[in-house]
Amino acid sequence: MRPRRSPALRAARLPAQAGSSPDRAGIIGRAGKLRILCFPTDLLGMERGMAGTFVGSREFAARRRRLMQALGPGSAAVFVAGSDSRRNGDVDHPFRQDSTFFYLTGFEEPEAVAVLRPSAKEPFTLIVRPHDLAQAVWVGPRAGVEGARDTYGADQAFPIEELDKRLPDLLRGAKELHYSMGQRDPLAQRVERLLIDQVAARREGAQRGAVPVEAWRDPEPLVDGLRLLKSPAEVKAMRKAIDVTGAGLLAAMCAVRPGMHEYEVQAVLEATYRNEGAVRDGFPAIVAAGEHSCTLHYTANRARIEDGELLLMDTGAEWELYSADVTRTVPANGKFTSAQRAVYDVVLAAQAAGIRRTRPGTGFHDVHNATLRVLVEGLVDLKVLRGDVNGLIEKEAYRPFFMHGTSHWLGLDVHDAGAYRTAGKSTRLEPGMVLTVEPGLYFAPDTKGVPARLKGIGIRIEDDILVTERGRENLSEGIPSDPDAIEAIIGG
Repeated sequence: MRPRRSPALRAARLPAQAGSSPDRAGIIGRAGKLRILCFPTDLLGMERGMAGTFVGSREFAARRRRLMQALGPGSAAVFVAGSDSRRNGDVDHPFRQDSTFFYLTGFEEPEAVAVLRPSAKEPFTLIVRPHDLAQAVWVGPRAGVEGARDTYGADQAFPIEELDKRLPDLLRGAKELHYSMGQRDPLAQRVERLLIDQVAARREGAQRGAVPVEAWRDPEPLVDGLRLLKSPAEVKAMRKAIDVTGAGLLAAMCAVRPGMHEYEVQAVLEATYRNEGAVRDGFPAIVAAGEHSCTLHYTANRARIEDGELLLMDTGAEWELYSADVTRTVPANGKFTSAQRAVYDVVLAAQAAGIRRTRPGTGFHDVHNATLRVLVEGLVDLKVLRGDVNGLIEKEAYRPFFMHGTSHWLGLDVHDAGAYRTAGKSTRLEPGMVLTVEPGLYFAPDTKGVPARLKGIGIRIEDDILVTERGRENLSEGIPSDPDAIEAIIGG
């Protein structure tokens, strides 16, 4: 069941509510200058412990069936899980599964191999680390060979120590191999060498009746095409990730004050995500105050937030490995200056134009073109550019102030799988696709030709849009972006 939209979020985004503050009846925790507003869960429209599985074993099995239908008989596809990676000393980075491997298997442990054989009696094989009682004392239990079969639906499973022996047997008779070459992971390189050896052995044995490998293909384009169209279960997981992100952004808006540091606001975001059950972020949060908002992928998050500065927050919680990606830009003191508001209104209008353009049949790049035109018209109105709008677009005169695309796909990866062009033409939007719409304007202090009143202003507004049969749904519309509502929240 989709979590209901927060009443607080709905009220905050309505201009009619701009004269009143959001409900601040939550519990306020203080730690030095850090001011965290913890809304009750009923106010946020979420239930504690809502960690139920949206994407279950049946869906993973259906994905494998669709892929194997596309592969066809006589083929074999091999996929490799992610591996633990060393951070420093004897400390590893927290493990997060490779998105493609998870999409097909649901398996979240490292050091595993999946083999799909469409025409085999046992079409789905997992090769995994066995359960180790001694290791479990230190890091917890593994699924092991039994769990690979019983929990993850493998038709057969083997320990990873038997990879060199089992893989050639699993590929016997396959005329087409599907595997992504050139991966850097040590296990993936090991698998690649085994596959190359298999091709060579088949070639050398062809005279004696060995079945030669006739083709080696990359399976990623096929999987990417599947991942591009989200199922209802995937959309539910993404709604949850977005709602948790909204809770974090609302808490951050309520907490932010001049004199805080960017990392303190980041702490509010991430504490809210963990409190709501999201075990990780989809990507490192961008919390950029003042002129740092003009750096697109700023992640230092160390600066002091000064009075009169804007704060750009580009962030997303992850739920069942599906990521949200939402950006809000707010005045730290609760009031936009006239210059900030003028730029904000242009960006908001550009985003609205892009969202309106998002519907089935529209080309992916048409969304960008719709936002771009409004941005360039705004740059002329702001007296940053002069001339005919069409000519300015053709000459790309806007690029010092808007240098990125408007959209990207969203899903298991924040910049999700899927082609932006198909057969040389812009990919047509279809129901089930999810993309961001995130125009921005950036006036870095050292940019030439910028009026002084605009220097240091960077504004981006980003929402997550689901393409539907009838048009589109803004999955993050409940997160305040109306400037009057934002001022009411921060200044209340």
